[in-house]
Amino acid sequence: MNISLGEKIKALRKQKNISQETLANYLGLSFQAVSKWENALAMPDVTLIPAIASFFGVSIDDLFDFNLYEIEKNINDIVTRSGEYYYCNPEMCESILREGLKKYPGNDVLLNCIIGVIPIPERSLEVIGMCKSLIECTKYDDIKYDAYRIMAEAYKSMDEYSLAKITINKIPEIYFTKLQVAALLLDGEDMYESAHRQKNLSADTLIEMLVRLSDYYTQKGEKEKSKVQLLIAKKIIAAFKDDFAAEFFKDTFYQHNSDLLNDIETKLNI
Repeated sequence: MNISLGEKIKALRKQKNISQETLANYLGLSFQAVSKWENALAMPDVTLIPAIASFFGVSIDDLFDFNLYEIEKNINDIVTRSGEYYYCNPEMCESILREGLKKYPGNDVLLNCIIGVIPIPERSLEVIGMCKSLIECTKYDDIKYDAYRIMAEAYKSMDEYSLAKITINKIPEIYFTKLQVAALLLDGEDMYESAHRQKNLSADTLIEMLVRLSDYYTQKGEKEKSKVQLLIAKKIIAAFKDDFAAEFFKDTFYQHNSDLLNDIETKLNI
């Protein structure tokens, strides 16, 4: 089990029978700074890490008591576990992710998942703040552009249309997804999960576009065109009625869209 950096420093210090003051003097700091590290009240500045490792005669990896492969695996496990509740219990999903952040503070993968589950517009300001931080610090393009997408949605919910438009324009146009390419080019188990996820993603997107177009035609007073879009969306959802939920989904596509189907029925009957 991994321990915190502060705990590791404390263990190494006690192992070598060195006082907090001795370590602090070596680093040019006050002993209170070292005390804060060891009590998890603060973290050493990143520029001090090589000096701390050198002082104790250990590698930086040993100092942090982890390896990148193990962390990546643990992060993926947290994301997978939280994803089981993404649709059916968003609060539980967020709780699992935040517990993960306690163990891996500032992890951009976990932060990206959290901003995707925080409700908008109820917590739009919180989402926008997290998105800005994530965009500045992440080294992953997919996370950065997803943060732009979510931030634009939050701005729109606050009637900040111009800011939403500016944010959207920072996202590059891409006509395919990694899931789609994997589903089309790989085989067997390498293809299986990607195909399932892309199937649901594509259907979700198509239905969203149909509903948006229906709203547009309604605003233009073209009720028949609006109705056609909704009827197509209804048929797509209904087509999934006999489908099953893959083992990595909590419910079927049809179950997930039951509320939307009811909304569509209501609009068609108006």
